[in-house]
Amino acid sequence: MTDLTATATDIDSRLEGHRVELTGYCYRMLGSAFEAEDAVQDTLVRAWRNIEKFEGRSSLRSWLYRIATNVCLDMLNAGNKRARPVDLSGPTPLAQAALNPLPENTWLEPMPDGRILPSVADPAEAAVARESVRLAFVAALQHLPPKQRAVLILREVLAWKASEVAELLDTSVASVNSALQRARATLTDHQGDAVTADAADPLDEEQRKLLERYVAAFEGYDMKALTALLHEDAVMTMPPFDLWLQGHDDIAGFMTSMGASCEGSRLVATSANGTPAFAHYKPNPDGPGFVPWAVQVIDIQDGAITGMHCFLDTPRWFPLFGLPDHLDADAA
Repeated sequence: MTDLTATATDIDSRLEGHRVELTGYCYRMLGSAFEAEDAVQDTLVRAWRNIEKFEGRSSLRSWLYRIATNVCLDMLNAGNKRARPVDLSGPTPLAQAALNPLPENTWLEPMPDGRILPSVADPAEAAVARESVRLAFVAALQHLPPKQRAVLILREVLAWKASEVAELLDTSVASVNSALQRARATLTDHQGDAVTADAADPLDEEQRKLLERYVAAFEGYDMKALTALLHEDAVMTMPPFDLWLQGHDDIAGFMTSMGASCEGSRLVATSANGTPAFAHYKPNPDGPGFVPWAVQVIDIQDGAITGMHCFLDTPRWFPLFGLPDHLDADAA
């Protein structure tokens, strides 16, 4: 018999207490917000149905991670592998820019911080958790074979012992250590010299002022002010389109040509993937106020914006982030 109390309410409560951390784990494994939530729901349902088989030899948390890992490995065996536009091609010169959408399951998806980052007291632990859900890191994870991916996340992100991971995966400690070594090498190859974002929890004064200037420049559609905030190699991506732009001239040129309908937009602060983010509302073409256009995930490094990742499928993203589907005309 387990140490769980007999009431269904108590079992539900104990299982639900692990939802956020399990969602973070499954998101890192799968690269999809919705697949991660489906995987966690499947995990909790399986746990509920098999609770009498849980004999207490390991902790409830370890048992749930075992189930979640198996669920994710099954999903990954179907060939799921998600990417960012920058992972699929080189930057597109503005003169050749074209908006070609690719299927939804192509793309690495954004995720609200509150759904994947449990509250922890240790600042160092919190920093590791945030770094490990950055878009660039999760994209790099997608290059790992599924079991290597699980090993690296469990060992490097969640700080499990090699013996604990070996037990979870029904393998040896030597096998776990070997998989971790190979995973680290692959991750280094795919991250390479990529620009990484600075820590942003909480935002320091310089970062807050930078973002305030960004909002003012974007809402004012002041390209001179906006590009002054961008790193010279800043990128702009727009899933589900495969197009991505790099550098001041092409980003500003796109925004004043193909993206000109965004002039007069409003930005509402949120957070995603351990970094600052904004809900982007553009002027309503059919009446007053503003309508959803994108979730922008912002990368910052060394006092400049290095990435503007604009996820345009707002019927999916705005409900996930708990964002309103309309802003009044006087919204600030």
